[in-house]
Amino acid sequence: MASIAEHEVVTYGDLPDQFVHVYRPDGESIGTIVSIHGGYWRAKYGLDLHDPMATHLVGQGWTVCNIEYRRVTPEAHGVWPEMSSDVLDACTLAADLPGPCIAIGHSAGGQLALWAAGQPSSTIDAVVALAPVSDLFLADGLELSNHATNELFEATAADRPDLYATASPLYLLPLGIPQLLVHGRSDEDVPYEMVPDYIEAATAAGDQVTLVNPAKVDHMDVIDPAHNVWRTIDIWLSAQAAIS
Repeated sequence: MASIAEHEVVTYGDLPDQFVHVYRPDGESIGTIVSIHGGYWRAKYGLDLHDPMATHLVGQGWTVCNIEYRRVTPEAHGVWPEMSSDVLDACTLAADLPGPCIAIGHSAGGQLALWAAGQPSSTIDAVVALAPVSDLFLADGLELSNHATNELFEATAADRPDLYATASPLYLLPLGIPQLLVHGRSDEDVPYEMVPDYIEAATAAGDQVTLVNPAKVDHMDVIDPAHNVWRTIDIWLSAQAAIS
């Protein structure tokens, strides 16, 4: 198993899940990454999913904030907007760190990264969305991960279309910042059919969106920094750092 880089634990609240692992490069930082893990918003998955990614990125010269947040448990459904508040609060920790600030989110974390970037208070300069759940209405209609959106909101899209719309990245466009979407065409957890409508809407709204859609790449490949797809991600990130 690859070693995990040293990090500092920083809290942003009093609850057990309100903390961030902060990684700092040995030399000068080229910017800050806010890393938001997925897991269909459920507490059985945690920020350790992104440990290899964080180790890779800090080795590339980035400061990394790998964040944790309140999630759905068997006993507690309907954790929105509490989850969204946690994500915004965790993102504010990056405000005093070297810029640019780029959010990287995977799966449900991709939804959270795009959502956070679309908020008026956002200080995020760019987003990398890895197999994101970009349309919560479609996720509800497809009953993804055994009705995960119903657990998140404790409601279906038909019950609370207003709630789904305010949380769904597709309905928050334009974000006004560069976005890189990486979505493998072999993804069976978040179907690739999520992508076309988002790309079309974002482009029509004037956003700068880059799509990487490799064949034979599945849902978890995109968070493996040893996978070939990460060469493209690293190049895109370096370009964003150079722009600042």
